[in-house]
Amino acid sequence: MQAISTNKLTKKYGDTVGITDLNLSVDNGDFFGFIGPNGAGKSTTIRTLLGLISPTSGSAKIFDMDIVKEHDKILENIGYLPSEINFYNKMTVKDTIAFSAGLRKNDCSKKAEELCERLNLDTSKKIDELSLGNRKKAGIVCAIQHRPKLLILDEPTSGLDPLMQKEFFKILSEENENGTTVFLSSHILSEVQSYCKTAAFIKGGKIIVSDKVEKLEETGAKKISFSGNLDTNGLKGVSELHKADTITSFLYTGNIKTLLKLMSESDIKDLTITEPSLEEIFMNYY
Repeated sequence: MQAISTNKLTKKYGDTVGITDLNLSVDNGDFFGFIGPNGAGKSTTIRTLLGLISPTSGSAKIFDMDIVKEHDKILENIGYLPSEINFYNKMTVKDTIAFSAGLRKNDCSKKAEELCERLNLDTSKKIDELSLGNRKKAGIVCAIQHRPKLLILDEPTSGLDPLMQKEFFKILSEENENGTTVFLSSHILSEVQSYCKTAAFIKGGKIIVSDKVEKLEETGAKKISFSGNLDTNGLKGVSELHKADTITSFLYTGNIKTLLKLMSESDIKDLTITEPSLEEIFMNYY
């Protein structure tokens, strides 16, 4: 069974297109990274899947249930963390978490207590007394405490310090190992590369590539970094040329013998050939 499947899902805002003919497939039990810069269509996709906004055309299913016709039933199985957290400001964190659990008609107190302890969250404070990071922690607890079948997380680590980010992803990995499907929207490529099994790049409201992370990393490209003088004009397979101080780097998909021959005839003082990171591959797609 697929946790999420869309068929030409489209959302327009007047003349502005949020997403166009989006075909997305997320397997049940996957840890899926949804990658793109601000404005690419990540949040529009998520809000459409959740029924917060209506699709203009196309269709989508979550656990084989139609997002429009079976909206209420779908929400019973989802935990959602929006990019911006808004709660009732005068409620305490403890009451907010209990209120969220009450909406699910579940006793989540044991799980909530465990998550609050791991995230070092003070539940006695009022929401309007919290920093951005602690608001995000409260949102994480509300999203996970009822043990949903699907977690949808929109830019979840903004506001969290590095230690909390590490603990947060440890929690997500444990939930995923226990069968929860994780759908992680992010523009931080290192997060996706470190934790996700599958990823899709979205650009201008369209999916430009989707595959297993390990497959996306196997592009055949090499990252070439060197100091010295090298004229790459006319050299086929060169992209993403960058210069920083005395070091020049680029991605290369051409014939390595051709490159080495050119370098042997040039004034090269230092040379490094490595595998590109997912971020470098991603930027090359853009």
